[in-house]
Amino acid sequence: MSSRERSIAIRRLAADEAPRLRAIRLRSLADAPDAFGTTYDEAAALPPDSWAAQVREIPTFAAVVDGEDVGLVRGARDDSRTDTAWLISMWVAPEVRGQGVGQALIDAVVAWARAGGARRLLLDVGDHNRPAIALYARMGFEPNGTTGSLPAPRDHIREHQRELRLESTATPSGTTSRARPACPKASPESSTPSTSPPPRCSPGTGAAARSRGSSSPIS
Repeated sequence: MSSRERSIAIRRLAADEAPRLRAIRLRSLADAPDAFGTTYDEAAALPPDSWAAQVREIPTFAAVVDGEDVGLVRGARDDSRTDTAWLISMWVAPEVRGQGVGQALIDAVVAWARAGGARRLLLDVGDHNRPAIALYARMGFEPNGTTGSLPAPRDHIREHQRELRLESTATPSGTTSRARPACPKASPESSTPSTSPPPRCSPGTGAAARSRGSSSPIS
């Protein structure tokens, strides 16, 4: 079986899988330290109770290929806006990049956010992370004008915010269907490009007011 024929399974971690979360998270921080606000040393020093609380309180999805955990993403509700959710902690292992794992993880968080009534999904991505930016653009996330940087001493690493509109649209039969994602802007975070074609999209509006350090979820 070729690498591109592998089956990708997305699993939501259960409340008793804190050690599994820790293992994937530490691997992601070691592999891509400039993609996250949290550092490897900070995460490695967390006590077991902290990991247990995270897996209980933060919806966490792992990508599994050939029985191995090869990706991670989490969702978070915005602290102050009930219509807004966040895609955070996104990571895909190097050995499976370009095989659709990133797209599958994003789809899981989009489904979670929509089921919870969110109308838009936000994320932060490093300006240097071209593969992730390309993936998010293909999935319909567009820049909303909010910019920032990682915490000191890595504040030289600039990032920007992207958002995906999640409103539903009415079909001619009167039923409700999934809305098309907001169109990526022609002008120009951690994951990998997908090989699938760009989604059809419709224009989105609005911009987030959050900046890092205010209601910032774990990244």
